[in-house]
Amino acid sequence: MDLRLPGLRGLLRGPRRWWAAGAAAVLLAGAGTWTAAAGGDPPRVHRADRVVGTADGVRIDTSYFTPADAGRHPAILLGHGFGGSKDDVRQQAEDLARDGYAVLTWSARGFGRSTGRIGLNDPQAEVADVSKLIDWLARQPQVRLDRPGDPRVGVAGASYGGAVSLLAAGYDHRVDAIAPAITYWNLADALFPNGVFKKLWAGVFFNSGGGCAKFEPELCRMYQRVAESGRPDARARALLEARSPSAVAGRIKVPTLLVQGQTDSLFPLGQADAAERAIRAGGAPVDVDWIAGGHDGGDMESARVQARVRAWFDRYLKGDTHAATGPAFRVTRTGGVDSTDGAALLRGASANAYPGLESGRRSFPLRGGPQRFENPPGGNPPAVSSLPGLGGAGGGLAQLSALGVGVSLDFPGQYAHFDSAPLTGDLRVTGSPTVTVHVTSTADDAVLFAKVYDVGPGGTRPVLPSQLVTPVRVQGAKAGKDVTLTLPAVDHEVQKGHRLRLVLASTDLGYASPAAPATYTVSLRSDLRVPTAPGVTTAATPLPAWVWWLPAAGAVIALALLLTSRRRTAAPAPDPALAGVPLQIIDLSKRYARSADRYAVRELSFRVEQGQVLGLLGPNGAGKTTTLRMLMGLIRPDGGEIRVFGHAIRPGAPVLSRVGAFVEGAGFLPHLSGRENLELYWRATGRPAEDAHLDEALEIAGLGDALARAVRTYSQGMRQRLAIAQAMLGLPDLLILDEPTNGLDPPQIREMREVMIRYAAAGRTVIVSSHLLAEVEQTCTHLVVMDRGRLVQAGPVGEITGSGDTLLVGTATPVEEPVVEKVAALPGVASALRTDDGLLVRLESGGTAEALVVELVRLEVPVASVGPHRRLEDAFLTLIGGSA
Repeated sequence: MDLRLPGLRGLLRGPRRWWAAGAAAVLLAGAGTWTAAAGGDPPRVHRADRVVGTADGVRIDTSYFTPADAGRHPAILLGHGFGGSKDDVRQQAEDLARDGYAVLTWSARGFGRSTGRIGLNDPQAEVADVSKLIDWLARQPQVRLDRPGDPRVGVAGASYGGAVSLLAAGYDHRVDAIAPAITYWNLADALFPNGVFKKLWAGVFFNSGGGCAKFEPELCRMYQRVAESGRPDARARALLEARSPSAVAGRIKVPTLLVQGQTDSLFPLGQADAAERAIRAGGAPVDVDWIAGGHDGGDMESARVQARVRAWFDRYLKGDTHAATGPAFRVTRTGGVDSTDGAALLRGASANAYPGLESGRRSFPLRGGPQRFENPPGGNPPAVSSLPGLGGAGGGLAQLSALGVGVSLDFPGQYAHFDSAPLTGDLRVTGSPTVTVHVTSTADDAVLFAKVYDVGPGGTRPVLPSQLVTPVRVQGAKAGKDVTLTLPAVDHEVQKGHRLRLVLASTDLGYASPAAPATYTVSLRSDLRVPTAPGVTTAATPLPAWVWWLPAAGAVIALALLLTSRRRTAAPAPDPALAGVPLQIIDLSKRYARSADRYAVRELSFRVEQGQVLGLLGPNGAGKTTTLRMLMGLIRPDGGEIRVFGHAIRPGAPVLSRVGAFVEGAGFLPHLSGRENLELYWRATGRPAEDAHLDEALEIAGLGDALARAVRTYSQGMRQRLAIAQAMLGLPDLLILDEPTNGLDPPQIREMREVMIRYAAAGRTVIVSSHLLAEVEQTCTHLVVMDRGRLVQAGPVGEITGSGDTLLVGTATPVEEPVVEKVAALPGVASALRTDDGLLVRLESGGTAEALVVELVRLEVPVASVGPHRRLEDAFLTLIGGSA
């Protein structure tokens, strides 16, 4: 999941005097072919693909984007995230080229079509490659030069690409500005925080990179050693630190825009904080932007961030002193949910100076004496904070915590907790809380996981902000030790009447804890000190003109509502007559944004009964996805009505608990088994375990013994079936599947077909949207065909395919070829083909089945049956009139 999930991105590797390699890059693919990457109204962009060879024989796949206008332009190198390739940043590259930049993208070693082994941004490998690419840019006629061999160049990228931008600035003095996003400053601190191994994220990366063998041998050995022992050693830490921007902190002296994710258990806000302090100490301008998303999901704010990056380069590469680069510090805050589409409502707060993570500290006394708890044998069962690899699904668990939905899990007997008194006013936490505790253990080595919950009145709704936890290894704990804990940096509002709860747990799913059982005793040594960043304020929005006439208009509207007694906000009452009908849609309409006459869906009506497998068909742009989104309560229709089992659908409607949906490939934890992944997912919903009907869903999915195996060993087809099983948890009465056979081979498609048929066989209902018409024909009992937002035809598959000009003539014995030729020559017959069961006859306009049968009898063809024959593909193309 990339931060394309943004999802799986971000690692690197360290210094070995890369400049000693010497030789310049060699162009292996020649000059490449110039093509128009974009046309029409926007300015045209040219693209050329090249393979660049390095001195050590590695081939780097690149794409070069330039504006169509003549002249020299500043250049930008645009890196991709871990597990991705240059293709992931193509759109951003084209946009920057349209804005007057020469943009070079490339696939890092070991990714895309580039060769070589992954070095985690090794300065002698990946970072040296960037320097060779800068050499190449310096020779291009489209690139502005500061001096011969020195192009005006910036570097940007997210996660893995963000780290290489920092490293490039430290190792190559020709870099003029950088804009790294959601990345690390010290990789050892990120993967081994406070001496604790972040095992799940490390496993995700080594597996998403293609396995240990795809990495440089010393990295592979390091990972295997640490993963086996569960404890990072000094050699491992030194190896990762050497591949970290922190290793060249004093040499990064260029304007830097740091964009960091709040929902990020991989590279939390503390990484950007360390980068800001080091780069600013070197005298360079630094701005910091905390976005709502991160490696654990949430809103990546792509459009806003890319606009800010462009403005940053406009200022520091083009020299535009009027470019609005934004405030020195900005943080995105979540303020509830948009009821129209279920999206989080975001608003920005800012300050004229970066406040750091300790500004405006307030002290809150905590209650509770010394407490004892256990570290269980093997560290199992582990507590759950974040779920690496699942963050992208559904917007991310960390985003849920920002919306006040707790999904964390601590096991009784495995943690201690200390509560504050109820707050007397609202509290905005911005930064890293700290607290000092005394730790004693029956073992000399103790590992604790510290977190601060926001607990509602009466102990209800404990929420872990951004799903973040601080691990800490306490050595010498047998004799007792005072430990000052720096808790995760967050931006979170705690409401009046809520309490702060400090939890110290012995386990966490994402980390390695000691396998040997032990008993820990903790007690408080200080108050909880909470940073509030008082200089950060939410900008007031200017009052628009309508505010002044709003009261009068409101009075008029209120009077009109009273006179007409129309209560538009009240949900329609359930319709008892439809209680057994899975879905009824009546006159459903949805307009495109900012358009009065263009509809995504227009006056759509159809009904689905129990036990049906309904195929939703239509060309691209037919309105299928919009219909499904309205059906799932994600967006509101402009007109019409959707009823599921008699209940009107609104965002958050309770009846949606009877609906299961699979709309994209689910993210699974690769190290866990299929069954463990499903159990974790269901636990995160907060519903009782017995309601999951896990065994029934698994039986329908038909995964068999594979359920006990790690998901990383699954084929694509098995992952798809596991994702379908996840959608089936709770055995929803209505199951919605969007392109469930994407990426599957023919045997896997057949298995998926059987899964859908088995699910509907018990009286439940399935709606499947697919472009594979042959599969729909074999799987579905009924069809709804849409085109340009309207219903074209609905009904049983047989009715839709059973009309047309082609007849299947069944014969008692095979028909000889001379007879087939005579049939083809009959009046009213366009063609005749022999099949295993008889003849396939296509009639000309005016030809009839009755006349054909008479002629067949005259030719002594042993006719046993005659019926219409038309494939679904034929029917589909006829119905939509070639729109596809």
